[in-house]
Amino acid sequence: MGASTGAKRIVTDDPASVDDSECTILHADMDAFFASVELRRRPELVGRPMMVASTAGRGVVLAATYEARALGVRSAMPVVTARALAPRVVIVEPDMAAYQAASRAVMRIFADVTPHVEALSVDEAFLDVAGMRRIAGRPGLIAQAPRARIQDELGLACTIGAAATKFMAKLSSSLAKPDGLLIVPPDQVVGLLHPLGVEWLWGVGPKTAEHLRRIGLKTVGQVAEMDFATLSSVVGIAGAKKLHELAWGRDERNVTERAAESSMSADETFAKDTSEREVLVRELLRLSDKLARRIRASGQRARTVAIRIRYSDFSTVTRSVTLETATDLSRTIHAAAVAQLDRLGVAGRTVRLVGVRLEQLVPADEVSEQMQFGDLSEPGWRQAESVVDQVAAKFGSAAMRPASLLGSAGPGIQASGGRRKERPTS
Repeated sequence: MGASTGAKRIVTDDPASVDDSECTILHADMDAFFASVELRRRPELVGRPMMVASTAGRGVVLAATYEARALGVRSAMPVVTARALAPRVVIVEPDMAAYQAASRAVMRIFADVTPHVEALSVDEAFLDVAGMRRIAGRPGLIAQAPRARIQDELGLACTIGAAATKFMAKLSSSLAKPDGLLIVPPDQVVGLLHPLGVEWLWGVGPKTAEHLRRIGLKTVGQVAEMDFATLSSVVGIAGAKKLHELAWGRDERNVTERAAESSMSADETFAKDTSEREVLVRELLRLSDKLARRIRASGQRARTVAIRIRYSDFSTVTRSVTLETATDLSRTIHAAAVAQLDRLGVAGRTVRLVGVRLEQLVPADEVSEQMQFGDLSEPGWRQAESVVDQVAAKFGSAAMRPASLLGSAGPGIQASGGRRKERPTS
């Protein structure tokens, strides 16, 4: 399958048709992963619009088949919106254990290809195959091997992009979907990249793309040719440097071997059960703040924020939301957690335990986040929270905290001498 992008089709998935000698970075991305795992055990749904989503409360779409995508259904879309777009879509409740098992099997196959695997999430990874050429042949041939094994052994489809840089490898896999292989040698990067819309650049989300178009920048090539001062006035100096380099296909990042951490969490068992929303919201803030520091230290961000509530009768419920953009900000995590708390509507019930969990963790440098103009909330808050991290590292976590937590020992410490029990998990 070749790439069809509106730009000229430059290469195909035939390794013999292109000089792939320098295309030693592969980006492997499973196609509609959660949905594909479900189709594997529900073959009667093949070819039908189907999405993986929880129907409890205000759920969101976790994955959708390509038939559902053709109707406008997208990941992270509210279920109610997806149903309005595709009334006949089949909804399958998520089975995270099955997806984790499939992910482990996929990652084992990647590890058989090369020891240099950088897992980005449960369903995608970078592979550096530069050292495998003498053993396994040309990069294009190496890239074919995991695709064939994943299909034969697991019954799943995997798309791979091959290039000389991480950015172009990831872009190539996006262009090759579904179930494709796209190889882009360095001398063909500009020809493929420049006709594409600005939204194809890493870090350019809908808002950034809109602002770039307002100053006449519709294609990547136009960004590449824009004078630096004008570009800086829109996205800032750091953003302009990043976009300019990417617009020419330049990316100096290396593949770093690491396994994908699937989640991290922290919870609090109160010394005295509570039904006060203010107390619960404040505790969610403390836990969110703690997890935000931890995830920033790990160099990751979270796509999904979940809360866990255990009532006095020991019944336990969870609620989660998948964010439009993965985050490592305490304020964003807390806002998402409070929104899920309000979904539950705990009024009238006493709570024994509250917890926050971050899921679908991805490397921070792989996140396409909004670059800001005028509204400096994201970079401003990230800079502020990074300062807090530095203070906490030097003087302890109590040295600087959100204002609503100051002067409070926290809900786990009561006047009667109750003792906080905190169990961070991962």
